[in-house]
Amino acid sequence: MPPADTRASVVIARSGASALSSLPSSSADDRKLVPGGPGYRRTSFALFAAGVATFALLYSTQALLPAISDDLGVTPDQASWTVSAATGGLALAVVPLSALSERFGRRTMMTASLCVAAFVALLVPLAPGLGWLVALRAVQGAALAGLPASAMAYLSEEVRAKALVGAIGLFVAGNSLGGMTGRILAGWVAQAWGWRAGLAAVGILAVICAVVFRALIPKARHFTPTAVSPRDLARTVAGHLSDPLLRRLYLIGGLFMTVFGAVYTVIGYRLAEAPFSLPQGVVGSIFLIYLVGTASSAAAGQLVGRLGRRGALYLAVGTTTAGLLLSLSSSLTAVLAGLVLITAGFFAGHAVASSSVSRAAKTGRAQASALYQTAYYLGSSVGGTVGAIAFHYGGWDGAVVLGLIAMITAASITLYATRQALAERRRMPVRA
Repeated sequence: MPPADTRASVVIARSGASALSSLPSSSADDRKLVPGGPGYRRTSFALFAAGVATFALLYSTQALLPAISDDLGVTPDQASWTVSAATGGLALAVVPLSALSERFGRRTMMTASLCVAAFVALLVPLAPGLGWLVALRAVQGAALAGLPASAMAYLSEEVRAKALVGAIGLFVAGNSLGGMTGRILAGWVAQAWGWRAGLAAVGILAVICAVVFRALIPKARHFTPTAVSPRDLARTVAGHLSDPLLRRLYLIGGLFMTVFGAVYTVIGYRLAEAPFSLPQGVVGSIFLIYLVGTASSAAAGQLVGRLGRRGALYLAVGTTTAGLLLSLSSSLTAVLAGLVLITAGFFAGHAVASSSVSRAAKTGRAQASALYQTAYYLGSSVGGTVGAIAFHYGGWDGAVVLGLIAMITAASITLYATRQALAERRRMPVRA
């Protein structure tokens, strides 16, 4: 087996559909799920429902932050902890729970995560104050941690390699639809009955999604239980972190999520204030823009086929950056157009980076995906908290500056990978 550095460089150098078709096919891969084949549609719908529940729960307080601030008498950066606590809890728990999925199965772990998170969601509206609200949100995020990494590992094991990007893109599309539905539902219910009722409505939605997921998800056919000791887990994690390709993908995912977390944590405050002064329900409806993310993430496979993985990342970075700059306008139309571009760029970049992790990891796929989720949700926590602080002191301009720094860094990492890939190609011997 070639060294990790060599394997990483070769994976980077190959992109698009030509790279996928060049990979060797095995009889085991031939028996996996493909679009149009038996079980693929059930799997897609089940993980789509899981994605809806994950993002609806994880960001259920985001559209309600202005209302929470008013009711509890707290500042935007203090209220933002109701979001950051959930994403931080997920980031801390995702690696240990992914290890448990190696022992008990992806399907079992995903089911348990959804059920516990949905139960906690029914308790969140009863929190007497900010401290309890933040604590319950942290528990909820930790409960959800078993789902994202297990879902990606499940797909990489059960879906044929050539269809993997599209399958993961559909799961990410469920994330975007869940984020949109949860925020809109919470916003309109909160406008009529208060933010606690809004959170309760999201909890009921999550219960429904959990039932649908369990009813549809097929049993795993290609999973082999493995007892993972703490020492083995540490060795696997260290191996993934020593892989240059995986490190770059983790950083890129975290940077994209830093932008997204910052923008959507404080956008409600900006739109509720002058000159826009939009009511709570209308602010929640702004998240209809998530439909753009649903489309861009589901189309990630086609995007990679045309531009290659690095080309798709460049496009995602450019789209997100253009959206950030456009959102500086004082025109509501321009701000909404900027949010469209930010959302499209983010979900495309996330789908490409996350699917690349699943393909690059040859062993310990659950841990590789878990490390990506850790970086991803740490980016959300940092973006939400630092973005709220930047907004508190510098207004919307401060949040945009944070986003631009993150995108410039992501572009620099991708450019470095491009140069490394070109150098590797030049070093490869020419075959006669």
